[in-house]
Amino acid sequence: MTAPSPPTPPLQFPSHSHPRTWFLTSAASALGIAVARAVLAHGDDAVLCVEPEELDLLTRARALANGHKALFSGSNGLGAGPGSERAEEFVQFVTHEVDTDEGWRERCRVVGLDGRWPRRDMEAEEAAVAHEDTVIYTWLTPYAESSIIGQCQAAIAQAVEAFGKIDILFCCSSEAVIGTIEELAACPRTLTLIREQFETNFFSPVNIIKAALPAMREKRAGHIIVLTGITSHLGTPGLGIYCASGWALEGFCDSLAYEIAPFNIKMTILQPNLEINVLTNKVSSAPLLPVYSPLTHPAPLSRSIVGGLLDRLSANPPSPSDESSSFTDASVPSEHLPQALHSTEKIEIVYPSLPPELKSALLAETIHALMAVGGHENPPGRHIVGFEAVASVKEKLKTVSEELEDFVEVSAAVDIEEGHVGETNGG
Repeated sequence: MTAPSPPTPPLQFPSHSHPRTWFLTSAASALGIAVARAVLAHGDDAVLCVEPEELDLLTRARALANGHKALFSGSNGLGAGPGSERAEEFVQFVTHEVDTDEGWRERCRVVGLDGRWPRRDMEAEEAAVAHEDTVIYTWLTPYAESSIIGQCQAAIAQAVEAFGKIDILFCCSSEAVIGTIEELAACPRTLTLIREQFETNFFSPVNIIKAALPAMREKRAGHIIVLTGITSHLGTPGLGIYCASGWALEGFCDSLAYEIAPFNIKMTILQPNLEINVLTNKVSSAPLLPVYSPLTHPAPLSRSIVGGLLDRLSANPPSPSDESSSFTDASVPSEHLPQALHSTEKIEIVYPSLPPELKSALLAETIHALMAVGGHENPPGRHIVGFEAVASVKEKLKTVSEELEDFVEVSAAVDIEEGHVGETNGG
């Protein structure tokens, strides 16, 4: 019999004398909703940023709730395509929790914001390929590239107008692209996945941070928290492009931290376990190349691990206390080929559907870690979440240190000091 999970400890917030204003960049995500709920329950203000399409769905749902049914011909406006469950969950959160609580309603604003450049509708294109139709490149973002920064600045301006400041900017947009480097370079459609990965995980937070800096500099205060993951420390087979986008973002943040320190603006990189970013957001998978099939390829590629997990979730969702549900324990036997994410012909796009209890348990560590440092007077530059993540990073740093010591003489031998050139060259 599985032992019951220990009770979740209460959230701990840094001491502060007035409500802080949180600016959440991907509020419709599972993590975004959980953070918004915790922030509002604590008495802070929250600006919830969602994609324009998601804002439109919320506007429709609010209108329907107010009895304006004639405007929408009986439709609830939520749609039924991939990702509709995420949008519906956010709409339910706002209409059933925020709008029904006067205090929450006054301290919450929802704004439309998409910090990515115009992007193609890969789901529509893959549907066309499946039906052997002519593929028409469909662009999702309905505005020109030049307006992206303007849209980010407008969202920041709405937050400042409503609450006078932004204390904590939490960049939490994340998607995972699965595939080996060769698989992602196989055709124009898979190359587009690479661009999509960097637009979501790198360029979007960069654009929003740039837009927020003037407001924070003016107040000479602020805390920027950026969600990455332990994959920014660890190279992960089958997640090369995902890792690359995280490493790029961390390099940007490390450099920016020095630039903004004189303005009393803090920077924290939040690194949770891989499950948070992969199992609670959109997952795209490039078509499988036979040479990388898990039946013949010895490397433990992420495709098999994630695919096996998705198979298990769809067949028999584990309970929150099921220790075997760990991401790292989800490898599949070599004779079994997971059904999920193993198409050899098309790009697969999945929004993992987790039971509410499992989702809450999965997010709990990250929520606690975030609340503990958000707005802290002296926050960490990096905040690694959970014992497993800390152990993985320590092991990586140990390996780097050992390799450095093994080759330290070779490294030092290239130093050519003045007056010792001949000696260094053996002359």
